[in-house]
Parts: sequence; C-alpha cells; structure tokens
Amino acid sequence: MTKHTIRLGDWATLGSDATAIRFEVFVDEQKVPAEIELDDMDAVCLHAVAYDDFGAAIGTGRLLPDGHIGRMAVRQPGRGTGVGGAMLTLLMEKARERGDAAVVLNAQTVAAPFYARHGFVQQGEQFEEAGIAHVEMLLVF
Repeated sequence: MTKHTIRLGDWATLGSDATAIRFEVFVDEQKVPAEIELDDMDAVCLHAVAYDDFGAAIGTGRLLPDGHIGRMAVRQPGRGTGVGGAMLTLLMEKARERGDAAVVLNAQTVAAPFYARHGFVQQGEQFEEAGIAHVEMLLVF
C-alpha cells in the first residue's frame, strides 16, 4: 500500500486540487462533459483530497449535506493502492459523526464492486449518466 495523507476541508481550501483530479479522470479519461464536473454543490460539501508521499494530489471525493458521497476519483498512479478506500472510509466516518443514518452514492457500474466491498448495497435499476452506466448504492449505519 502506498503512503498517503488525506486532507479534509472546504472548497476554498481543496477545490483546486479536487478539480484537477476530477477533470483528469472524468473529463480527459472518460470524456464526461466538463459542465457536469462544475456544479454549485461543491461550495457546501466536505471534500477529501489524498496526497502521495511527495505531496501530489492523487484522489478526491466529497460528502454532501444530504448524505450523498460523490465525485470519487483517483489518478492512475494511485489506483489499486488503497487510496480510494481510505478516502471513502473517512467520508463515511464523517457522515456517521454528524448523525447521518445512511449514505448514498451513484456509482459507475464498473466501480460498483469496489463500493460493495465497503458495505454498500445496490439499489434499483441501472441508469445512464453522462453516457456511462451507473447504479445507486446505499450504506446504512
């Protein structure tokens, strides 16, 4: 497992690092339209950004006020190193600390097994978002 540090903060503190990761993973790699990555929810979310042992930002995710976790992305060098799971766990802990009874996320179907390994259960039918198959997943505390 690669060494990493995860910082939690608001958009003013972590937004530039989070944006760079999201655009690289979602817009450049997956060809998701750029306007989807820019929304007004970032300002009200708790953000997590993971950094490698050289200080480079390698992963990001966010926790919305309504208990949704989203925008989970890890740059290629960090994939498979435990960074995504560590960020997800930290965001789930923060949701539990603030009293959320459950957390929900819309996962790309290719990533659904990753979330299932962390306790999430698929809810409902598959749907398409930005041309990519997704499914809603739920974790009840």
